[in-house]
Amino acid sequence: LSILSGHKRYAHIGTIIGDNVNAQLLGMKKIVSDDSARRGLKKIDEQQGVEWMQKHLHLCFDPLLTIPWIMDVDVTVKTIYGNQEGAVNGYNPHKKGRPSHTYHSYMMANLKLILEVEVRPGNESHSKYSLPGLMALLNRLPKCCWPEFVRGDCDWGNDRVMCELESAGCHYLFKVKKHDNVKKAICQAHCSGGWTKYDKHWEGKESVIKLSGWKKERRIIIVRRRRPENEMLALEKELKERQTTLALIEEPDNIKAYEYSVLVTSLDNDVVSIINHYRNRADCENNFDEIKNQWGWGGYVTQDLARCRMLARMVALIYNWWTLYVRLSNPESHKESITSRPLLMSSIGKLTESGNQKKIKLTSQHRLMNKIAELQSQLCDFLDSIRSIAPQLSPFHAWCRILTKATSKFLKNGQVIADQPLISSG
Repeated sequence: LSILSGHKRYAHIGTIIGDNVNAQLLGMKKIVSDDSARRGLKKIDEQQGVEWMQKHLHLCFDPLLTIPWIMDVDVTVKTIYGNQEGAVNGYNPHKKGRPSHTYHSYMMANLKLILEVEVRPGNESHSKYSLPGLMALLNRLPKCCWPEFVRGDCDWGNDRVMCELESAGCHYLFKVKKHDNVKKAICQAHCSGGWTKYDKHWEGKESVIKLSGWKKERRIIIVRRRRPENEMLALEKELKERQTTLALIEEPDNIKAYEYSVLVTSLDNDVVSIINHYRNRADCENNFDEIKNQWGWGGYVTQDLARCRMLARMVALIYNWWTLYVRLSNPESHKESITSRPLLMSSIGKLTESGNQKKIKLTSQHRLMNKIAELQSQLCDFLDSIRSIAPQLSPFHAWCRILTKATSKFLKNGQVIADQPLISSG
């Protein structure tokens, strides 16, 4: 309830202690204090707690693995201001010199569901620290349910990661850092022609390259776009007297300036589709930002790293549940919590009990009150339709019907989610 309410600290739990409505609806006698929550989490063995959270995260996306999907991988930095285990100096672009934790995240693209998250010390932001967790996640899935490919930024475009994925039989699409040999490949492709248009701005060209640290030659896609003609460039130089000079650069009319990016992949798709796949990766950055800033990823801080790891997975789990819940009322698009939570959680609830029946009355003060009532009515009708046949369904089969409704945008006409568990629940 605290995570769902948008809290970021254990102390915030005190604001919902007096909530008797939600406690009764969820079968709880009371809501515990923040101190009790801390002590309770500390009693859980770390390994058992991780397995417990991984099991429930898997149950969120287990039936969806029958649909072709893409895995986005990324690392985000959480700045630490106190004395915490694992809070060390590392790569921290926004608060340079500050200790931090790193959150290694794996997400199902388009559906925007978190598959797994690992919290590591601040000096372990490189992809080599993510790789064991990525392979462990893949190995927990049946081979037939693996992603179509793994997608990541230039930190992932190194030989160690690509060799590991190639030996496992998993495709990948990564960006490559502009090393000297990469720059040579760009120079060779620049005036050679044969570019494939992606849109009116971007174009791409296929090539192969073997960098000095790579064990073999790999396929690359060189992507470029022409810089706007009215763009003004400026060079800034600091003099010995600590003064700064500014020099403007004007291009001759007969010179075309381009900016380049290079992708490396094991896919055999055409150039246009590969460029499109990588451009779609930008959407995942918005979701990592949403979970970090709107869901308090990195909040609920304790001095030990074990509880931080457990709460990171718990936040991911609540985020997944809320994302699917909102998609039930609006399957066409993803709504960030900064708008969906006030829309669907701003009501005041009054619970009345008569005989063996409980009735809750919601009163909303939101300006979109009529829209909220319509959405809630649609959700109630859908959940009542499942409840009417609930005795004939197992919890897993009921969950599959919910997922079919929530993901209808990505399903073909009449397609339903698989009704058999793909991952053993232990």
